[in-house]
Amino acid sequence: MANKKASVTLVDVAREAGVSVMTASRALSGEGYASEETRSKVQAAAKQLGYAPNALARMMKGGKTNVIGIVVNDLSSQVVNAFVTALSVEVRKVEMDMFIYSTMGTLGEGRGAAVSQMLHGLWDGLIYVLPCMTDDFLKSLENASSPVLLLNYFRHETPLPVVRGDNYNGAQDAVSHLIELGHRRIAFVGGTAFTGQSDLRERGYLAALADAGIAADPSLIYQGNFQELSGLEAGRHLLALEQPPTAIFAASDTMALGCMNAIRERGLAIPQDISVVGFDDIPAASLAQPPLTTLRHPFQAMAQAAVQELLRRIRSEPGRRQRVEFPSEFVIRESTGPAPRTAAATPRKRAAARKADSA
Repeated sequence: MANKKASVTLVDVAREAGVSVMTASRALSGEGYASEETRSKVQAAAKQLGYAPNALARMMKGGKTNVIGIVVNDLSSQVVNAFVTALSVEVRKVEMDMFIYSTMGTLGEGRGAAVSQMLHGLWDGLIYVLPCMTDDFLKSLENASSPVLLLNYFRHETPLPVVRGDNYNGAQDAVSHLIELGHRRIAFVGGTAFTGQSDLRERGYLAALADAGIAADPSLIYQGNFQELSGLEAGRHLLALEQPPTAIFAASDTMALGCMNAIRERGLAIPQDISVVGFDDIPAASLAQPPLTTLRHPFQAMAQAAVQELLRRIRSEPGRRQRVEFPSEFVIRESTGPAPRTAAATPRKRAAARKADSA
């Protein structure tokens, strides 16, 4: 006698429940939206028919999974979380499901190729949000046959499709803004060089100084690591200089927030004594005191472009693009202001002067 479960398909369940196959899939998988009423109806139909989904068997047969995989390296990053949230919205719009795989850091030699081989058998296409991708892992992706897209990747040129935000021009705009406010001693706090983003932001910083005829001062360039603690350390170092900066441009909001803490430690006011600019517009930027001037990547537009481009490759459609780059938006808030008239004084003297004025 034939096994009843083996003969029942998702199409049968959808027909029994009176819903579309896509809705039945969402209701049974628990991924994607389905009302409680619909979910109960579909689950009841599946139970009545004896349906047991077997996604692995379907994948082994070469069928479509209707799933897009998202590979990330750091779920604690607010920027990565912003991208994942935006991607989940766009994946749902095209009635597909999304799964997330975290590499938990940089994929080193050997492990990168193994992980790549494993992931390519699970989903119809993959979006990698891996700024710290190693060279061998990138090569394994370039040699893969499955559809792949890199989101916000800058480190190397690659034939793979890339959707990313602009770093160079945004940084140039930020520093030009500070110059227009009268600042001449503008510091730069860089992040780790491995991703390529900090380098582009530093180049934009240097270009803005050159355009204004301001010679770059190596003592005002500090190497951080994108984390808030390195921003705190950078701020302390810069403020201890004999000629401290009147403005700081940090390559990430987290480092900018650390710099702001260092400034407050010195008894200085933002932006009256020192202006601060960040990059990324993480949620904490608008909640800082004062709210942080920063640069924002259009996360939702970038996620939409990434999903649509990946779908074109999954479907082997024409008109595919190798690179899409979105301009960053400069968000001016209260952490930037005119250069202080006492710019030549040390931070300690400026702080003392402010206390005397308020006495």
